[in-house]
Amino acid sequence: MKNSYSSLIFFMALGIFGIITTEMGMIGVLPQITQKFHITTSEAGYLVSAFALIVAISGPFLTILASGMNRKTILLSSILMFAISNLVYAYTTSFEVMLAFRIVPAFFHPVFFSIALATAACLVSPEKSGKAITQVMAGVSVGFAFGVPITSYLSTKISLEAAFLFGAIVSVIAFIGILVLLPSMPVKERMSFGKQLGILRKPQLWLTILIVVMIFTAMSSVYSYFAEYLGEVTHMNGTWISMMLMIFGITMIAGNFLFGFFLNKSMTKTVILFPLVYAVIYLFTYYWGSHFWPMAVIVFVWGAVHSGGLILSQALLMTDAKEAPEFGNSLFVSFSNVGITVGTWIGGLFISQLGAHQLVWSGIILLLLAFLLIMIKIVIFKSNVEKVSMKERIS
Repeated sequence: MKNSYSSLIFFMALGIFGIITTEMGMIGVLPQITQKFHITTSEAGYLVSAFALIVAISGPFLTILASGMNRKTILLSSILMFAISNLVYAYTTSFEVMLAFRIVPAFFHPVFFSIALATAACLVSPEKSGKAITQVMAGVSVGFAFGVPITSYLSTKISLEAAFLFGAIVSVIAFIGILVLLPSMPVKERMSFGKQLGILRKPQLWLTILIVVMIFTAMSSVYSYFAEYLGEVTHMNGTWISMMLMIFGITMIAGNFLFGFFLNKSMTKTVILFPLVYAVIYLFTYYWGSHFWPMAVIVFVWGAVHSGGLILSQALLMTDAKEAPEFGNSLFVSFSNVGITVGTWIGGLFISQLGAHQLVWSGIILLLLAFLLIMIKIVIFKSNVEKVSMKERIS
């Protein structure tokens, strides 16, 4: 039974790995996409931003609607759509068709995430649910660490078709594993729509959402054009870019543990310092980005800091959405993708108007805005705590 549970957790994590590979792997092959379809870099960026935009718009609502459906059916339908989409990417000769099949699976992205996490929690006792969720979420970090660079490497060394077929194969394997190992899981009890939506009445939640959006906008405005920047500014070839993507992803895994430790020590200090530290990374990227080996070192640190944005954003949001954790997860997926959409668009504007070397300034400006919002939230929180304390003393 334990082996069956471990295998099921593995295949759900593999499903998330496949989804991240499909979503973010496109970043590593944008240069090849522009060449194949004879389009500009900013136009190719629509493949990233359109996906993220659909996730952002549909995520919370589709998750609520799916919360009453058989979990096995939802998981299988979602991962199958990603397999089909990758096959379309591999063989289509039309940019419009590729763009359409970036939009379709995006509707299934937040649903798979939310349902997979809920399913993992249901498979174990309550005290072990956190560990199960962490194991499934490992698919995200591993996707950045290996899925994205492998996609980039295959496109450079073999072909774009091979890169997308890799994503399709991963999704098919995850589909088979879930099909065989997961029993039918009809939902017997679910939280009412009203109770889930009720958390949206909290003003502090909306300020947190705005912070999350700004952090992801700042990160994505530069990271979405990672391969383009290394190619044009650092003059790395495809093999080196793939290696840098892998280094970035591997240090993201290390960053998960590092920022998890920092958040446990002091969430407030970590949240305050994060945008400032990230802005310094961007400054180093600007001044040393044209130098090969210094840039390689910067990428090493960049990946670790980048993972902090994911972790602290989710921690902030889940603190304000603890009454409805599944809906809260969908809000995180949704609004982080709002940031990815806006960030990709802003980064594309900077590249098209100012050139690749000036790209990092979009991230620096946005990080400073995120820092300002964080300070506003801290001041408001401190003010509310003082009011509550005063009321308690009076009473």
